[in-house]
Amino acid sequence: MGLALVAAILHATWNAFLRTGADRLWSITVMSLAGSVITLPLLFTVPVPGAAAWPYILLSASLQVGYSLFLVAAYRHGELGQVYPIVRGTVPLLVTLGGFLSFGEVLGPWQTLGVIMIATGIMSLSLGKTRAATSSILFALATGLIIACYSTVDSRGVKLVEQPIAYALWVLFLFGIMITIAFAVTRRGLIIDLRSPLTWKAAAGGVVAMLAYGLVVVAYAYAPAGLVTAVRETSVVFAVLIGALLLGEPLTVRRLLACLIVAGGAISVSL
Repeated sequence: MGLALVAAILHATWNAFLRTGADRLWSITVMSLAGSVITLPLLFTVPVPGAAAWPYILLSASLQVGYSLFLVAAYRHGELGQVYPIVRGTVPLLVTLGGFLSFGEVLGPWQTLGVIMIATGIMSLSLGKTRAATSSILFALATGLIIACYSTVDSRGVKLVEQPIAYALWVLFLFGIMITIAFAVTRRGLIIDLRSPLTWKAAAGGVVAMLAYGLVVVAYAYAPAGLVTAVRETSVVFAVLIGALLLGEPLTVRRLLACLIVAGGAISVSL
């Protein structure tokens, strides 16, 4: 639970890094590449995952490339305190509804309450005069769907390796390489000026993001996925506070209540 709580704070923090960047696709690419550089020497200190884990590692890394692209698009016209709660709240909502529709899993009273709370909170953030642009909301919902997919992959794949940290390191390394290739192909190259403070700011954000992901993956190995996810979703509240205190975003009573409802619903669903 301690690992998941620290990860929640770190995750909200690196999203704030990304939100303030001028070229967010470049920022998240440099952040991810920094993660690859840091994890490369560490790969030689852990056992190589067995054959059974590699499909999960490759799929998780690929999904995280898609997640990054959609997240960048969501922040194009939306604030941290608007987009982030929609992204994170969508994850437990989709996982729960997917289990109900696809596998006939019966929702208990806490799950039902959680779904209603999340839907209510997201609708509140999506409506009104200060709501995010429709495109940002749609991209945020799509981002949440991808997160739900790779979270499911990670919660199963990490159990197939001898050391959980080995799984996390390989996913982070491959993800950074994949998104760098994607950026270079779409932008016809990647320019990184080591003398620029923007480069080091993005690299610092990459370290924070790497730690946030690694802590969650390790936590999956020692606690039920639902419990880890529940504590992890408190990042919604941290994101709103960071947006208000550091980015100058408005902290209205309505927005704060909406985010608390989303966080409470996510915890209720996960437990």
